[in-house]
Amino acid sequence: MTAPGGEGPVTARGGEGPVTAPGGEGPVTARGGEGPVTARGGEGPVTARGGEGPVTAPGGAGELDRLRAEVAGLRAELAAGRKRRAGAAAYRRAAAAILVALAAFALVTSVVGFWAARTTLNTERWVATVAPLPQDPKVSAAVAAYATDQLFEVVDVEQRLRDVLPQQAGFAAGPIAGQVREQVRRTVDTVLRSDRFQVVWAELNRRVHQRIMTVIEGDSTVVVASEDHIDIDLLPLINQAMRELSAQLPTLFGKQISLPDLSSGALPENLRQRVEEQVGVTLPANFAQFTVYDAGRLKAAQEGVATAKRYLVLFGVITVLLLIAAFVVSPGRRRTALQLGLWLVIAAVVVTAVLRAVRREVLAQVPDGIYRDGVDSALTAVFATLRERGQQILWIGAILALLAYLAGPGRMPVWLRRQAARGASAGWAKMRQAPEFIAGHLDPVRVAGVIVAVVLALILSSWTSLLIIALLLAAYEVAVTLIARREQAAAQMPV
Repeated sequence: MTAPGGEGPVTARGGEGPVTAPGGEGPVTARGGEGPVTARGGEGPVTARGGEGPVTAPGGAGELDRLRAEVAGLRAELAAGRKRRAGAAAYRRAAAAILVALAAFALVTSVVGFWAARTTLNTERWVATVAPLPQDPKVSAAVAAYATDQLFEVVDVEQRLRDVLPQQAGFAAGPIAGQVREQVRRTVDTVLRSDRFQVVWAELNRRVHQRIMTVIEGDSTVVVASEDHIDIDLLPLINQAMRELSAQLPTLFGKQISLPDLSSGALPENLRQRVEEQVGVTLPANFAQFTVYDAGRLKAAQEGVATAKRYLVLFGVITVLLLIAAFVVSPGRRRTALQLGLWLVIAAVVVTAVLRAVRREVLAQVPDGIYRDGVDSALTAVFATLRERGQQILWIGAILALLAYLAGPGRMPVWLRRQAARGASAGWAKMRQAPEFIAGHLDPVRVAGVIVAVVLALILSSWTSLLIIALLLAAYEVAVTLIARREQAAAQMPV
């Protein structure tokens, strides 16, 4: 083989002779021109580029060992870096898990605290919360039974019947008194559940709540002592009931009585004195009253209100900061979102269980029977809003956990996403055919809309719901009509 210029032979790479210069004039020397360069597979040494000495071949043992050592060092550094990153990621995951658990419990506790502050510390909200209680059958039955017992303790109905009955009929005083008691109970229950008494009930609770707040906020001049207490006075209810009873049973009180009408909500200060004068008895100091707060509870309530005002907002801020910190620290935010959803569900269940335990303890202090049933119904009504908030947190946590799981790399989420994508594609294809279907079946489509609207109207009977259903039905009918006309016009256009 000659050189490219054809002037001398060129030995092959594994050749047996020298490699001549391109011009064929001699062997190829190093770039510095001081020594020959043999082929890679040749039998002579490869001199350095400067021509001063031999250079070890690229596959030589020294170079190979050096490269191996360098690769081993790089691999060791890489492994150490991965180990450090894995350790840091593990610590971050653990910290994020702890923070998100604390945030979930803090969030649920904050909801309970804010509900309590808004409901129990605001007079108007409290009055609105307890306003429906007289309409509850169990509550009204308990209050009516209590008021009847109080009235019969001061009015000896059986003795008054003996006084008016002939001596030979005195044995009937007991049974008649029992019938009168039942009549009084029904009358009290009717008065309690009447619309006219709602004004009295609201004003009664407003006064009690204002007095409670005055005491526990420290604005009252009353000195907290062992005998201090705050009561709910049911004398206005008994006053209204006695007005009805005097018309139904004129002989019950031995005379025609004249008591003030309280249906306007105005409660006279001398109501107790006027009742005593008309009935002709001296009422006990605690007549028709039950204690809401005693001295110990007042002190605890004062401390609780002071703590709530001082720390409730701060607690809410801490909750937000815990949530932010959990997602900032977390190396996998989808996983943290999943944990947050699960912890919200757990926290809602745990707090609900605690509140139910407290409720059972409260009910255990009430005599079994009609009174316990009444208190149970009252607590159910008062805590209705808090119960709704708990259910909302439960659903939010469950939905958040489900969405975070479906967004993950697991086999099931990936399969579900693929199926959803296929379903969406198929649905979109069907939707593109919908105008043609509507144009071909306009009357049945219109009738179907009317049927759905009628069914919804039967289920949702409020005026607001009926108005919304009517508006949606009108919009639906207009929409399907316009779609059908446009499709028919497009079909009639020449192609």
